[in-house]
Amino acid sequence: MPRAQREEQILRIAEEVFAERGFQATTMEDIAERVGVTKPLIYEYFGSKEGLLSACITSARSQLRVATEAAWQEVGADAPLEVIFRAGVGAFFTFIDEHATAFVLIQQEGAVASQASPLIESIREQQSSATMATFRKAPALAAVPDQLLEGYVEVIIGACERVAVWRTRRPDVTAEDATEIVVSSVWGGLSALVPQT
Repeated sequence: MPRAQREEQILRIAEEVFAERGFQATTMEDIAERVGVTKPLIYEYFGSKEGLLSACITSARSQLRVATEAAWQEVGADAPLEVIFRAGVGAFFTFIDEHATAFVLIQQEGAVASQASPLIESIREQQSSATMATFRKAPALAAVPDQLLEGYVEVIIGACERVAVWRTRRPDVTAEDATEIVVSSVWGGLSALVPQT
């Protein structure tokens, strides 16, 4: 198997094992056994268990960015602001459903190696930056000061993350339900920033 494919396979399985057992309880042997490779091969690719965890988180961050941007592109930059907002929030919850093990892994922030914490925060920063850039392109928000808009973006990112955590205990809440909860909670304030014609 080519190295790129093997790395992708190792990351996918490592993500599952970390989520099932927790970072501390997982050994490189556990992962190697499930992948069907030798432990030295994983060390050669990722250096350490912390390096493997970092690679898992970095991969999840990239995939989330791609999913969010694809949702915004699908609705188009000229769509009404509420449609753009809903598309981004919906993409986040759909991603969580499709990558449940990655989300469990990210939520173990307190239990993971210290080097992973900045990577986890970088996911939040990435989503904030991408959301801010998308909102800045919306003509309806052109006159809103950066500081105010940044504050709203942080509220959105925080709301999405907390609702996603809540959903881990409420499997009956769908991605669509979660999207509606966040949008209906935040839209009133965000729409108040749009000048009335």
